[in-house]
Amino acid sequence: MAGRLLLRACALQLRPNVAARPLHRAMSGIPTDEEQATGLERRTLQALKKGKDPYSILRPKHYAGTKEDPHIVPGIGNKRLVGCLCEEDNTAIVWFWLHEGNAQRCPSCGSHYKLIHHDLPH
Repeated sequence: MAGRLLLRACALQLRPNVAARPLHRAMSGIPTDEEQATGLERRTLQALKKGKDPYSILRPKHYAGTKEDPHIVPGIGNKRLVGCLCEEDNTAIVWFWLHEGNAQRCPSCGSHYKLIHHDLPH
């Protein structure tokens, strides 16, 4: 890039009557993520700008896990396999099937989970 600018400056000194073409890329700076994104990444960035989370990439909201305020689990079917870390430093995951409808309890710790139907974004 510096070499092109140097050659252009030398060419202008040799031929002062010739106008140089502007270097749009060199003068505009580094493009942002939104300017250079294409395809799926572009659609995701546009959706995030509108306040949507199309592919569930943001951290989920914190729920209490009680019967009145259960953990919300999105699913595209009528059942989904859920893993619960019952204690913060626990290394064993308790797996159970969550069915659509009322909130269900984790068999080990008693936290409540509820499956909500979620449509795919594409």
